[in-house]
Amino acid sequence: MNKYIDVIVPRGGKGLVSKVQKFSNIHVIGHLEGLCHIFIDKSADLNIAKKIIINAKMRRTSICGAVETLLIDEKALRTHAKEIINSLINSGCEVRVDSKINKLFKNKLKLAREKDWATEYLDAVISIKTVKNVNEGVSHILKYGTMHTDGIITKSSKNAQIFLNGVNSSIAMHNVSTQFADGSEFGFGGEIGISTNKLPPRGPVGINQLTSYKYIVSGKGIIRP
Repeated sequence: MNKYIDVIVPRGGKGLVSKVQKFSNIHVIGHLEGLCHIFIDKSADLNIAKKIIINAKMRRTSICGAVETLLIDEKALRTHAKEIINSLINSGCEVRVDSKINKLFKNKLKLAREKDWATEYLDAVISIKTVKNVNEGVSHILKYGTMHTDGIITKSSKNAQIFLNGVNSSIAMHNVSTQFADGSEFGFGGEIGISTNKLPPRGPVGINQLTSYKYIVSGKGIIRP
């Protein structure tokens, strides 16, 4: 069908998208997973952080822009972690945490396993990990992320730039819910798809991102010197 079809934008689950990417001889724009992260910096405003995280996880848990892993600066454990995690639990979210965080809760929470860092839950479940700083947070995302949407919550412009420049996400966010990863929210009109391809289009895909073009050059005997 490549005589009639220029590009395929598969919409659906991981199984559908991976099968299309595997078997199609036509160019495919798509993503396999939305394993989205939020890094909580030690300078983050606590109320803003709680509001963003609850929205990013619980607004719609089944979409590719839902956050799946929280990364918390170890210097923010006592100031931020407990309130944020309690707000998630009170919202009906299951939390899976590392041993450092679990100590804050007298080891009563579910411990995260290695596979949790690589899991897109698409449900009211979230994994939470302690990291030393923003650089270690970026390294975690580069290892486990799927280049979809990742964000930082911070008042520090320096740490924000380290994060935004360091992650390889198609959408990198600063003090914004990952659930804004949507074509209509980006002003593209109806969303045709999301792309984690490194070559354009990338991120939300609207009609402009799918429009090709050609150059038409005319003149009256013009030559190049």
